Amino acid sequence: MRNEGGGRPFVLPLLSGLWYTLSMSTKDFVHLHVHSDFSLLDASAKIGDLVSRAKELGMSALALTDHGNMFGVLKFEQACRKAGIKPIIGCEFYVAAGSRHEKRTTERGKNYYHLILLAKNEEGYRNLMHLDSIAYTEGMYYKPRIDDEVLRQHSGGLVCLTACLAGQLPQLLLTGRMKEAEEFVLRYQELFGKENFYIELQDHGISEQKKVAPMLIDVAKKLDVPMVITNDIHFVLQEDHVVQDVMLCIGRKETRKDPRRRNPYNSEFYMKSAEEMAAIFPEYPEMMENTVKIAQMCNLTIPQFSTEQLKDCLPVYQIPPEFATQDDYVRHLVYTGLEKRYPTITQEIRDRADHELSVIFNMGFSGYFLIVWDFINWAKQNDIPVGPGRGSGAGSLVAYAMTITDVDPFRYNLLFERFLNPERISMPDFDIDLCNEGRQAVIDYTRQKYGDQQVAHIVTFNTLKAKAVMKDVGRVLDIPLNEVNMLTKLVPDNPKAKLKDAFEINEKIKDSGQLAPYRDDPRYKEMFDLCLKMEDLNRNTGLHASGIVIGKTQIPDWAPVYKDSRTGKTAVQFTMDIIEPCGLVKMDYLGLKTLTLIKHAEHIIRKRPGYENFRADKAPEDDAKTFELFCAGQTAAVFQFESPGMQKILRQAKPSRLEDLVALNALYRPGPMDYIPNYIEGKFDPSKITYPDPCLKDILEETYGVMVYQEQVMQVAQRIAGYSLGGADMLRRAMGKKKVEVMAAEKTKFVEGAVKNGFEAQHAADIFEIMVPFAGYGFNKSHAAAYSIVAYRTAYLKANFPAEFIAANLTNEISSADKLPLYMNEGRSMGLTILPPDINRSSKYFDVVEGEIVFGLMGIKGMGEAAAEAIIAER
Repeated sequence: MRNEGGGRPFVLPLLSGLWYTLSMSTKDFVHLHVHSDFSLLDASAKIGDLVSRAKELGMSALALTDHGNMFGVLKFEQACRKAGIKPIIGCEFYVAAGSRHEKRTTERGKNYYHLILLAKNEEGYRNLMHLDSIAYTEGMYYKPRIDDEVLRQHSGGLVCLTACLAGQLPQLLLTGRMKEAEEFVLRYQELFGKENFYIELQDHGISEQKKVAPMLIDVAKKLDVPMVITNDIHFVLQEDHVVQDVMLCIGRKETRKDPRRRNPYNSEFYMKSAEEMAAIFPEYPEMMENTVKIAQMCNLTIPQFSTEQLKDCLPVYQIPPEFATQDDYVRHLVYTGLEKRYPTITQEIRDRADHELSVIFNMGFSGYFLIVWDFINWAKQNDIPVGPGRGSGAGSLVAYAMTITDVDPFRYNLLFERFLNPERISMPDFDIDLCNEGRQAVIDYTRQKYGDQQVAHIVTFNTLKAKAVMKDVGRVLDIPLNEVNMLTKLVPDNPKAKLKDAFEINEKIKDSGQLAPYRDDPRYKEMFDLCLKMEDLNRNTGLHASGIVIGKTQIPDWAPVYKDSRTGKTAVQFTMDIIEPCGLVKMDYLGLKTLTLIKHAEHIIRKRPGYENFRADKAPEDDAKTFELFCAGQTAAVFQFESPGMQKILRQAKPSRLEDLVALNALYRPGPMDYIPNYIEGKFDPSKITYPDPCLKDILEETYGVMVYQEQVMQVAQRIAGYSLGGADMLRRAMGKKKVEVMAAEKTKFVEGAVKNGFEAQHAADIFEIMVPFAGYGFNKSHAAAYSIVAYRTAYLKANFPAEFIAANLTNEISSADKLPLYMNEGRSMGLTILPPDINRSSKYFDVVEGEIVFGLMGIKGMGEAAAEAIIAER
């Protein structure tokens, strides 16, 4: 609550409890009402700082009770365990004045009361997740609210505290409704059990707290309810109250000097020591003792699933009744698919398929493959373009046979073990590229398939980054915008840039002449000091661009959900990096504009006589016009190859086959880029090609002796030192991490294996050292191959159907004021005619008529979709 009366906390002048204050240990108190910066724009305490301070104060346990959410509980638990502090997981809920479905206010004119709930055990934790999920999905009215109805359904395993001044009990007492207050206490005692219900007292020097404290104590004594003292922590140290004040101003869009601003927090909402807390109500030592008692009651370890257990958390995919198991159905799909993919199923193909299936079945991942196959199959059946592959999944023959991917692993010599390593248990991870226009339809199908309550997006958190925090703090301090903008220009544009680095390292800022006005102006000093403290605090939520989770049962059984206020979409409250151990499997539904471009181009091309069934994925792999375009570096608007730097490399490398495109795609990035000259030299002068050992020629020949791909590193380890491909993948990962002790052990193992294979120890050691840098920045060949296929298709369209290709690009960028003119200029530079909008000829989008591009109506500024459709319908 805010400081309405001012002043210091009061201490009732009774001496009977002073002995307790003087004699108590620092471990005889636990903070049970604590907010982190996950109480977005209402608290400024980082979880790590809260835990560190609790450890400094010698506290054995600590709670987290953020406002209306559980965003931070996993990170909080991990931080506490690491520090040797017992974590207590809770939430400060918003409780509706009546039903959560009603939009009514309390006696304070608010839409809710506050209530603290703490999890005693796993039952309590699951009830917290369900309550918080219900609050967002059913009770949202300014805040996510619960009510007594859902509390009755989910009260098990919880400890309840009556919260701060915003709690219902204090409000009833302050408005003179003693009978209702007593009824409230009795009702909640029955709800949670007498041993799990506590009356909470606070004192931050606020006049209403002084008024209500004796009333709370009287009710507690009369009804024999235990009392507990808390401090409603919103910041860590007392001097941080200014940071807290600025944070509130940011959230409320106020300035600190605004005379109309609402009451801020005073300086008492910090993490006080046990001695400071004992001095507040010294005559009631049981308030302190009860915090420890509650901590002893709370013995929760949040359930975490290992990767091996995670396969059992997959949603159940219903297979046709004629198949006994999911394994049987997958095998059927694979061998049916192989017959369509290959004219003859050779023994090599059969052996590889059986090997992959064996690994998939033994690891228990048939269900995962079926789930992915199902929504990709649905997308293709509904004319929604799907990319040929993305990431290491393109290296799987099983995925190729099931049409999850469209990259032949034999054609490109791709490795299954780079995707799914039988020697390192990890979930398979297919990243799926979908046409932008159809992506949401595929997500909607998934929701329909498994049930809306079993599918959710994933939360992200936007933080106060270097430039953003300067702008926010500058506004709160009333520093003119032009001055703030001048200061933010001194921070590098890198999104990872830190203020500390910028203002200590940046040579421009070190210059005394330039820095002088900033140093001498006290406003700027105050701003910088605050910004450094507030940098990286959580500001607001967002949704992960592509991540979707699917639960075996409803999502709140595994993680709490919230509803995004901007989109109305439901998302899990935990971020992508920590969601899987909760038992939720992540799928990536990525929108790729290039697939939409290809779809639009195909649609226009099919209007040509004889091209009614045209498909870009059926383009010949050796089209002369396409490779002429690549060799000339005329790849503007060609996926992955459109940058000026890449165009220059293309003109030098003169690619003549798809393998060249795959290699250049992999090489054109920091690190490998240094080896592009070696690659080009080897291509045009084979005498310059060298191999670390002659036996590696067949592995490195396609890249002219340059170790371009991670898969090549794995194959070298297999050939020289006898590694299995799974073991070689683990070696590659170890090399990439560059840990000295790990590298030394791996080198010894590599050399020993090589010696057993007949190689000299020194020669093997030399090969190992050659491999190390490539393992660090070598590229995933499966991904490079898949994306080069998409690139080739776009180049094929540009080379063979230039008007349709540019028209499709213009449609793709129809709402972009920046890119639309660029693609129009590209079309004109290619000698194409682009006609202006014509009320009698223009379609809704850009089209091609008799070889000329006709401007689309939707490209006209201010033209709405309904108006464009009305014009077309009228004519």
